[in-house]
Amino acid sequence: MKLKNYSLGKWIEGDGDGIPLINAVNDEIITYASSDGLDFNAMLNYARKFGGSALRKMTFQERGRMLKALALFLTEKKGAYYAVSYKTGATKADSWIDIDGGIGTLFAYASLRRKLPNQSFCLDGDLAPLSKSNTFIGHHLLVPKEGVAIHINAFNFPIWGMLEKISVNLLAGMPAIVKPATVSSYLTEVVVKDIIASGILPEGSLQLICGSARDLLNNVTSQDVVTFTGSATTGRMLRANPRMIEESVPFNMEADSLNCSVLGLDAKPGTPDFDIFIKEVHREMTAKCGQKCTAIRRLIVPENYVDEVKKALALRLDKTIIGNPLNEEVRMGALVGRTQLSEVKEKVADLAKLTPIVYGDLNMVNLVGVDASCGSFMSPILMLNERPFDYLQSHEIEVFGPVSTLIPYKDIDEAISISKLGKGSLVSSIITSNPDIASNYVIGSAAYHGRILVLNESCAKESTGHGSPMPLLVHGGPGRAGGGEEMGGLRGIKHYMQRTAIQGSPSMITKISKTYQNGADTNESEIHLFRKYFEELQVGDLWITAKHTVTEADITNFANLSGDHFYAHMDITSLEGTIFTGRVAHGYYILSKAAGMFVDAKKGPVLLNYGIDECRFIKPVYPGMTIGVKLIVKEKIEQEKKSEEDIAKGIVKWVVDVYDETGDSVAIASILTMVKKKENV
Repeated sequence: MKLKNYSLGKWIEGDGDGIPLINAVNDEIITYASSDGLDFNAMLNYARKFGGSALRKMTFQERGRMLKALALFLTEKKGAYYAVSYKTGATKADSWIDIDGGIGTLFAYASLRRKLPNQSFCLDGDLAPLSKSNTFIGHHLLVPKEGVAIHINAFNFPIWGMLEKISVNLLAGMPAIVKPATVSSYLTEVVVKDIIASGILPEGSLQLICGSARDLLNNVTSQDVVTFTGSATTGRMLRANPRMIEESVPFNMEADSLNCSVLGLDAKPGTPDFDIFIKEVHREMTAKCGQKCTAIRRLIVPENYVDEVKKALALRLDKTIIGNPLNEEVRMGALVGRTQLSEVKEKVADLAKLTPIVYGDLNMVNLVGVDASCGSFMSPILMLNERPFDYLQSHEIEVFGPVSTLIPYKDIDEAISISKLGKGSLVSSIITSNPDIASNYVIGSAAYHGRILVLNESCAKESTGHGSPMPLLVHGGPGRAGGGEEMGGLRGIKHYMQRTAIQGSPSMITKISKTYQNGADTNESEIHLFRKYFEELQVGDLWITAKHTVTEADITNFANLSGDHFYAHMDITSLEGTIFTGRVAHGYYILSKAAGMFVDAKKGPVLLNYGIDECRFIKPVYPGMTIGVKLIVKEKIEQEKKSEEDIAKGIVKWVVDVYDETGDSVAIASILTMVKKKENV
């Protein structure tokens, strides 16, 4: 029996016998994998024609709800994934990172729909004024690319590695072809089978290759995007593919990374921060048997603390139970396979020529619940490099297993220099409670690390730890780490969208973007806009209020009500040397008065004030000046009902333009309200 590929809407086996996939725990053959016979060009065209076309017709809100539905569906199925995951050598805790972490990323990106418009595209950044009289403006528009996201993933996280990538491209409106690492592709296949069976994704949105990618990249076009997670050597080979270069295909790489953790000079043995460091290092050495792209490979510690770190870490490692992941007592499982085990041992042996092993044994490990002659198990290994500026192998050779190297430093500047020797990493951390030490390290080393965790007693209990990439933060790093970025919240979706500068009149840009631009044509309403339901409101709808003349009594009363007795509002004798020519109205009085002027007090479709996005006070308002308000519909955002009993509603963004008797704007704000839909009537 062989794994099946999902290609052109069908589950099919590859040709030939296939490659045997081995249980990492007992060396038994699980299944075989082959991608021979697959027509990769046809798969790409299928994704573009069907998956891409369907996704681009969906709005961000629809795509986000699709991701949420998928996350809920997979949550119900995850027990089956745990039942298979152990075969990769993963403990239950390891599997939680892979399975629940992957599903959690789907949920996170589903939630980001609330920050996006109810369109298939969105504006990016702020308006660019391009003319004196505001008849000609510019903006940036993001639209989904019309290609395919090709994800070539690593073996260590067969589920998370897929879900964290497709959650982003699907929200952006782009289909995907996933090629997991062959050795653990049997777990990815289980999940993809459920995804396809759910019918939640449009056909063509997701295809799966279990086996070699062969000439896949020879068929890409300029609209495609390729991501790769794995070794730097393989990544460079893929990036250099002639077709990739010819078509200028975006390529995002996450590669080898000599991540480091620094023990601050203030985190002395016996302090809580010292204990936190030992706990963090131990976790990063043993979780997934050290097979994490974010694992701590270099322990940079004050030279006076080296012996204490070695002892404390050894004591903790001694208590680590290694063996069958199905055993509840086991805390470290196996490497993914014999090939990986051999590679790890070979690299450790090479490093040990200059940096001796100070904990662990390459040839012996005490196991629980398994035959010692089977499986891909090994002891955690701690090495010592006392000459980090001479013995550079510690900064050049990544051992992708439960292996770390202890490195002493004299002062924080030296620690920074040592961290940089890795030539770019996904993550670094520093354990310190001293803000000066933390600041010096972060600013001094940030150019070499994609993420920096500052850890201490105050945040340790809730910290996700050194090795945990988060959906709302970028995952990637410079130099050796690949130079790419994944996730990062909304930043991630832009990787799968084309940013296009658009120019034109405010009215034209408003029509194109479905978002009101300052100076665009408006549609003055005869009915107060607060009397209109969500469906009835249109971008550009305008309500002009009655006017109000500001008095000194207004200013005094607001000061007494708010408690704001700032001199500019209350003491005319203190205005010398200021920009004010007289007693000035509070900015928040102007905004509050504006609200009183544009609000319709009677019960109606508007349910509540949802907040203020931005507010600027542009021109002073003095007693005797007359103000009015232009209320303009800026943007509409759909909201789904949380339950059958929930009120159908949407969010409306408004421009509040407060102007004086000369017509000049004195304050401009962007506010949000929650508005009922007509279906509630």
